[in-house]
Amino acid sequence: MSRQTLQGEASHELVVKHSRFLALAGPAGNPEAAAEFIARVSTADATHNCWAWRIGGLYRSSDDGEPAGTAGRPILAAIDGQGLDEVVVVVTRWYGGIKLGAGGLVRAYGGCAAECLRTAPRRTLIEYVHLRLAYPFEHTGAVHGALAQHGADKLSEDFAADGGSLLLRVPADAAGPLRLQLRDSTRGEVRVSDAPDDADDGQ
Repeated sequence: MSRQTLQGEASHELVVKHSRFLALAGPAGNPEAAAEFIARVSTADATHNCWAWRIGGLYRSSDDGEPAGTAGRPILAAIDGQGLDEVVVVVTRWYGGIKLGAGGLVRAYGGCAAECLRTAPRRTLIEYVHLRLAYPFEHTGAVHGALAQHGADKLSEDFAADGGSLLLRVPADAAGPLRLQLRDSTRGEVRVSDAPDDADDGQ
């Protein structure tokens, strides 16, 4: 199943018993990006800046002074409930003088975050794999034509006396068709092997 993240930043405002809640959400490809977003959008004069992020199997959340479990966890549940990944949400609260109780806080923080995410434009996250190719020089044209057709990015290219070798980043769903095309167009003379996902040659 394809994963989705946000196309860009989004916001939603909610007022509950004179307390103002403002949800701000954005894409975050790593924990550092999430931390930068949280620092940038948190408001110093607000009562609370509660947040959560989900990046693959990693996640974190903060109640920022609200009763434990009433803010950060509901925000994270909103992210997961929308089926989103690589997303960070900050919900800022300005206290309005009336206590909401634990249940009211959960509904306010979770509801504000969920509505912000529900209406935000999304984009599909493309899964990539890394491949290594080795090919004789006479198949250079066929190899590069196949790469262009299947959306492969060249990360590095080396040459030896008997041919060339490439490190590629390829959309996961294009890897199989690329292998087949290379096999068929070069009579199996191109060698294709999996490379570690961190083999990005510094890119």
